[in-house]
Formats: sequence, structure tokens, C-alpha cells
Amino acid sequence: MSNVPSDLKYAKSHEWVRVDGEAATVGITDHAQHELTDVVFVELPQVGRKIRAGEACAVVESVKTASDIYAPIGGEILEVNQAVVDNPSLVNTEPYAGGWFFKLKLTDAAELSGLLSPEQYSAQINAT
Repeated sequence: MSNVPSDLKYAKSHEWVRVDGEAATVGITDHAQHELTDVVFVELPQVGRKIRAGEACAVVESVKTASDIYAPIGGEILEVNQAVVDNPSLVNTEPYAGGWFFKLKLTDAAELSGLLSPEQYSAQINAT
């Protein structure tokens, strides 16, 4: 059973969003890191880059595969998590804490309503 924190919003593509005022932290879900297995490389977007919701903006590579990470919402990259670049296994061990990918400044808070609630996301991953 995957861990799905109740204080986050989720994208169908398995990214999570934690909103704090006008900033949002983005990472991949516990379910996604289980599917990937051991993450060995993370490539993050550049600070200052403007991204649209649904745009591929980061890459994770595991021993099994490489996967694009999509922006669940649009905004401007404020900060990236250098710790996951230096130690990609944080994505596996702390997907909701030390394993976050980037923070962005929201351009349209209404986009949050298009994301899944924890209950909806749990239903999605349990249906597969």
C-alpha cells in the first residue's frame, strides 16, 4: 500500500504538490518511486525557468528506466533540490520530505483545482 499524505494535491502522472502561499513544492509520489525502483539520477529544471502545467520539466532515471517528470501546475522555478541531484536515492527513501524536486511560484492558483485529492489519487493507484 502506497503512502498518500492527506495534505498534498496529486497529478494523474504521479507528481505531488505542497502549496505554501504563492509557492508550491513538487516531487514524485511514493507509488511512482516504487514503480521506478532504485533512482540513480535526477535532472532538474533551471531556476527562473517558466513552465506550463503538463510540461516535461525534469527527468529521473532508475535502474529500470528513465522517466520524464511533468509540472503538475504552471509557474516559475524558484528553487531546485540539489540534495536529490547529489543523492538520488532520497527520491526512494523520502519521496515527501528530502526527496522533493523543485519549488515554483504559482502563476494560476486555479490550476490546483485540476489536481487530484488524496482520495482520488489513492483510488487511481489502487485501480491499476
